[in-house]
Amino acid sequence: MPFARPLLTDLQTQVASDIASSVPGSDPLLRNSNLKITGNVQAGLAHLHYGYLDWIAKQAVPWTATDEYLEAWGALKSVFRKQATAATGSITFAGTSGTIPAGTTVVRGDGVTYTTNANATVSGSSVTVAVTAVAAGSAGNCASGTAMTLGTAITGIQSGGTATGAFTGGADVENNTAFSARVLTAFQTAPQGGAKGDYQTWALAVAGVTRAWVAPNGFGTGTVVVYFMMDNSEAAFNGFPQGTNGVSQYDQGPGGVPRGVVATGDQLMLANALISLQPVTALVYACAPIANTVNFTISGLSSSIPATRNAIAAAISGVFLSSGAPGGTIYLSAIESAIAAIPNTAGFVITSPAGNITNATGNIPVLGTVTYV
Repeated sequence: MPFARPLLTDLQTQVASDIASSVPGSDPLLRNSNLKITGNVQAGLAHLHYGYLDWIAKQAVPWTATDEYLEAWGALKSVFRKQATAATGSITFAGTSGTIPAGTTVVRGDGVTYTTNANATVSGSSVTVAVTAVAAGSAGNCASGTAMTLGTAITGIQSGGTATGAFTGGADVENNTAFSARVLTAFQTAPQGGAKGDYQTWALAVAGVTRAWVAPNGFGTGTVVVYFMMDNSEAAFNGFPQGTNGVSQYDQGPGGVPRGVVATGDQLMLANALISLQPVTALVYACAPIANTVNFTISGLSSSIPATRNAIAAAISGVFLSSGAPGGTIYLSAIESAIAAIPNTAGFVITSPAGNITNATGNIPVLGTVTYV
């Protein structure tokens, strides 16, 4: 039977009763009496002690532990909090001559700063330089073509440039909710040397990866396809990894030749993380899912206000996020339940799609447009 922590008012009543029974003729309930004040102080201290004991009890087990205690429980299973990582990319500047030195500061329009990784010299009419964000985190990611400016003027090179491709790899420190889920999974699922669940566990341990699914023999006998999403670090791209699908550059056969097409970008990052953990015989592909855009038509809410419509869109996206697996099925009833929980939506009918949403292999659902009739 769980222990019921007493309320502060209960403790105050109990202390007043104890004082009254221990000091005959006293009245510890008088508002300004010394006995009442002393009793309230004692009750307050006892309430704090109960609170501390309650906190200790939560840290004593992995499913309620937080912060450094959660990290300690995770360490027992070799599960560690994913630290923030810095975004990387390349920038092209127009120019006629000159060199951009390593360590040069480059500033994005919103103030996010990067530094160049190595010297880069003008070739032809431009120079392309690789950069890394100064501060780790998802804020360093940006789309291809984003405007950049040299922090220091360099003779022969224009100060304004653009991102050659999407900046990727930036991820924030893993929060307690996501980290706790991985710790609990580690306690509940014993490693099995390359079982389906192992690949998912390994993928989710990579910075930036928020969801992962495994398809054994997805590209033929002996292959393992790991689909994954980066909902936070690649939020600008609806969470889809930026790069090309493939295997790790270190997955090499005879003669040092890669056994498959080598991945790039986020896919290469994941493939390289898996190569040191996977069984040596498996050929593992890191792949971004394909967006299956689903449009909705809803009747009965044609006069709904924008706030209600935004809540409906968020509810549908939430179902897609929690239940949308590559090749899986989204039940229309789950979406209807999510919308019905929103105030002022009584009487709605989803007329399109007409039934459950089935995704082809490698596809996950993404909300398109919602039309109200």
